[in-house]
Amino acid sequence: MTDSVARLYDAVIAVRGTDPTKSRTARLLRAGPDKMGKKLAEEAVEVVIDAMRGHPEAVVRESADLLYNLVVLWVHSGVHPNDVWAEMQRRELMFGIAEKVPKNLVQVPSRRKVVALESRRVRKRR
Repeated sequence: MTDSVARLYDAVIAVRGTDPTKSRTARLLRAGPDKMGKKLAEEAVEVVIDAMRGHPEAVVRESADLLYNLVVLWVHSGVHPNDVWAEMQRRELMFGIAEKVPKNLVQVPSRRKVVALESRRVRKRR
């Protein structure tokens, strides 16, 4: 799998900066992180919905879309797949491959506030 992700990463790097009218990937990169994040979130939700409905074939298809959008966001963010694999290796050595790092052990400078990407309705102040 890491080979496939590495090839996808290299392909996204190759089209970065090309004509967005000819490449969906170039168009997504040009749209910026808000659009990339929205697409990533949409694909994640689709994976969850298909899994909840018991549609493994759809989960596979949507997971591929999810990975594509994640790699596009990595490229934009300057994250290389090897950085992610190194973090996974670090976690595996500490907790085992099938465990998530406990939140109390994660050192984050400060939690970022979650904000809506898009507001569809305007609220009136009273």
